[in-house]
Amino acid sequence: MKSIRAQVIDAERDAALGPGGDEQFSGYGVMGLPFSSGYVLALRRFPVTSVGPGYTSVWLRRPAGSWTIYADTAPEVSCARYFGSALEGAIQCQMSVDWSADNAFTVSIAGDVDLTWKVELEATPLTGAMSAVMTALPNTLLSSKAFLKAMGSTAGPMLSAGRLGLEGSVPNRQGFRAKPRRMWFISRSSAMLAGEDFGSPKPLPDQTRLGDFWIPQRGIFVIGASSFDQFDPAQHLPATARKTA
Repeated sequence: MKSIRAQVIDAERDAALGPGGDEQFSGYGVMGLPFSSGYVLALRRFPVTSVGPGYTSVWLRRPAGSWTIYADTAPEVSCARYFGSALEGAIQCQMSVDWSADNAFTVSIAGDVDLTWKVELEATPLTGAMSAVMTALPNTLLSSKAFLKAMGSTAGPMLSAGRLGLEGSVPNRQGFRAKPRRMWFISRSSAMLAGEDFGSPKPLPDQTRLGDFWIPQRGIFVIGASSFDQFDPAQHLPATARKTA
């Protein structure tokens, strides 16, 4: 069986968009990871999208509850396109994801942000079974809101992740569909922001969310795709004003 890193390399090389006219993203990332300090981190790496160039983004929630999304492309064509109205900031900056082992990588944002996030992944019988089921599902089923709602309701408790929202609305009012294909748990992680240690991975006292997207209460790394309703200026909110760092 291929290592996690080898499967991620394949996902980078083979990323493709499915049929349909919605806004699509294909790649991998950390759905979310809460820490004992109250910080939360998430990672998105989409080599291909239907709205602009491929990009990497890091989502950061501070203990007081405010969110910032850092991305290496403009907010209008990255995650802030959908979550901007709920953010304290949407900042364009350079970042890197470097694999140090077959199951470990480090996310870095240099400069004024000064974030270093280390992640180790593990496969378990549960993640293996979930991956086998999700890989076999036809794309038409993963595009069904009813199916995704049922899958999220079932998978959240099964994964000890709290609520898991795979469909619904994001803060900027577009509908979303998350389509995971393969998954692994985060077995160990540490992070520092400008010298401040985040502590160890630990569920939040109250699970947090952005719109209907609930941040899992344990770290889950996935390969898959996401889709959103086509932007309609009459219904949807714009991305926040661009900032750089």
